[in-house]
Amino acid sequence: MMDGMASEQIRTTTPLTSRDPAEGEPPHAPTRAGKWRTRLLVAGIVLAALNLRPAITSLGALLEEVRDGLGMSGTVAGLLTSVPPLCFAVFGVMAPRLARRFGAGAVVCAGMAAIAAGLLLRPYAGGTAGFLAASALALMGIAVSNVLMPVIVKRHFPDRVGPMTGLYSMALALGTSAAAATTVPMTQAVGGSWRTGLVLWAALAAAAVLPWLPLAREHGTSAGGTGRTGERRGRAPRPAAPRTQTPAPQADTAVPAAQARVPQTDGRLPRAHARVPQPPTAPLRITRSRTAWALAVFFGLQATAAYITMGWMPQIFRDAGVSAGTAGLLLAVTMAMGVPLAFVIPRVATRLPHQGPIVLALGACGLVGYTGLYLAPAGGAWLWAVLLGIANCAFPLALTMVGMRARTGAGVAQLSAFAQSTGYLISIPGPLLVGVLYQHSGGWGLPLALMAALMVPQTVVGFLAGRDRTVEEEAARGRAR
Repeated sequence: MMDGMASEQIRTTTPLTSRDPAEGEPPHAPTRAGKWRTRLLVAGIVLAALNLRPAITSLGALLEEVRDGLGMSGTVAGLLTSVPPLCFAVFGVMAPRLARRFGAGAVVCAGMAAIAAGLLLRPYAGGTAGFLAASALALMGIAVSNVLMPVIVKRHFPDRVGPMTGLYSMALALGTSAAAATTVPMTQAVGGSWRTGLVLWAALAAAAVLPWLPLAREHGTSAGGTGRTGERRGRAPRPAAPRTQTPAPQADTAVPAAQARVPQTDGRLPRAHARVPQPPTAPLRITRSRTAWALAVFFGLQATAAYITMGWMPQIFRDAGVSAGTAGLLLAVTMAMGVPLAFVIPRVATRLPHQGPIVLALGACGLVGYTGLYLAPAGGAWLWAVLLGIANCAFPLALTMVGMRARTGAGVAQLSAFAQSTGYLISIPGPLLVGVLYQHSGGWGLPLALMAALMVPQTVVGFLAGRDRTVEEEAARGRAR
């Protein structure tokens, strides 16, 4: 019953949220200027998504050359592959606060500039420490953009969350696979220096800054779409009626169950979108939501698998006798599977009441792929690359569930920051542990066993995160108890 009411509320509140005067002109405005801004926003989202992974997969394709050039051991190389989730965890949690202060568009614009600067400086920073510091600068830009992409989509395309999530997930997968496939050939074409091969990707990041420059000011609203900008302009947010009609509970006072279910209407009928009233003045305590925790763990375990794959899979194939160029192509195939599937999976997921069946299918592909890498890494290389590419599509599924498991822009911002920051913290030890196991065991048996073992809890928590409920509901139940 509650789930059905929650679904109805999502359908009724989303268009109202998108027309909040604090958030500017609605995305479907018929004016020419509105259409131009929408197209520019779509272009900015696509270009930003193209730059969210080349900093990582271009390094994976040349990891052996970088290790030799900088004198890295296997353990240090494992630390290098753990830097992305560490930066995503540390800097991703700052994204909503920065967006509230400067605007989501301005933060994404600065993020693209940071990616360009980091990729430009990284190959020539000198030594392992400088390489890590410049990589962290680029990854900082990726981290804040990672968190804000679902927020921007939810706010400006509320009726097209699935298609727009699919579009930028597809662009993300395209950029990831292009970097994996072309970094080695481009490096050979420019003289064989790994430094030149890595620095070329700074140009793509610089291009992504351009569409966000005019968008930075236009989209300078609060990250959660709470309407505070509109209030400063003297215009009340659209859902003001329920907010003024429902008395806010004291912070340390439990709300009786009956009061939580029935709003105070002062003799007036409640609005349609207030069928399941929430106390809007009370902060959303995201940690009270089991769904938020399940989604965070799911995000962390899929990120662990993704960064192990991006950082180490080419080396697995090279150690099995595959050439460097072919190993890069195999990684590109893995990443390229996300191009069509990242567009299809979010659209399918938004039509299902429970996303658990998709999680189960992705987990099965991952288990078969890791088993194949252990038994016949070179003989079935292309098949294993395809299966692991399908398994890596847990990322767009997780992003889609972030948008589906919260009702409002503010809820999506909190859930996105919590799930991604907590998830990336969970994923930090994985790539490092793979490097340690590889160096001390002298082979890939133990690392592959670890990867397969982590796929089991990933599937379980993903199934739980796919249930049809919202974090606002669960947090409200926690307050009532």
